[in-house]
Amino acid sequence: MLKANLNLLPTLKVLLESRNISRAAELLHLSQPSISKQLAQLRGEFGDELLVREGQRWLLTPRAEVLAAQLADSLDALERLYEAPGFDPGRCERVFRLASSDYVAQHILPDICAALAKEAPQAALEYSMWDKRQLPQLWQSDLDLVSTITEEVPDQIRGLHQGEDRLAVLMGSHHPLAGNSLTLEDYLAWPHIQVSGGGDKDSPVEQVLAPQGLSRRWFARVPFFQAAVEVLLRTDCLMTMPAHIAWPLSCRHSLAFSDLPFPARPQQYHLLWHQRHHQDPAHRWFRELAYPFLRDHLQRTVGASHKQLGQGV
Repeated sequence: MLKANLNLLPTLKVLLESRNISRAAELLHLSQPSISKQLAQLRGEFGDELLVREGQRWLLTPRAEVLAAQLADSLDALERLYEAPGFDPGRCERVFRLASSDYVAQHILPDICAALAKEAPQAALEYSMWDKRQLPQLWQSDLDLVSTITEEVPDQIRGLHQGEDRLAVLMGSHHPLAGNSLTLEDYLAWPHIQVSGGGDKDSPVEQVLAPQGLSRRWFARVPFFQAAVEVLLRTDCLMTMPAHIAWPLSCRHSLAFSDLPFPARPQQYHLLWHQRHHQDPAHRWFRELAYPFLRDHLQRTVGASHKQLGQGV
């Protein structure tokens, strides 16, 4: 049978079940001439009469009897192809893959894991450090979700905006600048440490300094926030970082933070995934689980840090 004539199969099914052209027309909401025309097409396709008139009745040919038995299962299978896949978290055994910074791993991931364990106890989560250079290649990654800073979202990438934050300068409480408002000269006079893992935390600074022919003196670059904290506690380095991260670190350690000594664009936080995952029910469920934890933590800590900065740390 030609692929184009597959749409005749529902008519064939009704004809073989009802054994009546008038009744088939009624059930299919078509005219009798239309059903007669489709029956003629079906006869030509199958090379068989299918229905034979006997007085006031229509009889099935042997071929039609075989088709009647086969059609029910075949059409049910075709209809199932169009059914939206269901998703039951309680029976999910999928490994979900999320990437971000070590800060997210320490401060937000445990809440996501607790919710996942409660709602999908047979599922698993694999977390990895995010590298901003991976974003254009997200299509070929096995990652489900990325929580990161980005100004531009590439084509075929979907996302939810979590919020925005400004940059601050973190230092040890022992630092000579601790508790003071910084000047540009202060900022450039001391060595800097950078956290290289996660999203882009430094381009707003470079966009301000580079056109003026200015640059920072780098002392160290490390992949993790916790490593950077330990360096700050033992040196006179400065570290430029999002204010919402500087605030909880200063609450837990002997650290101080203050505003940048120059205006810089705010940083935009997104939860991102590739378009190919967008309509997958399991993926939709996982991102709807994870997103509120990421968004709420960001907004709560942004509010607290900006309040602290407003008081003149």
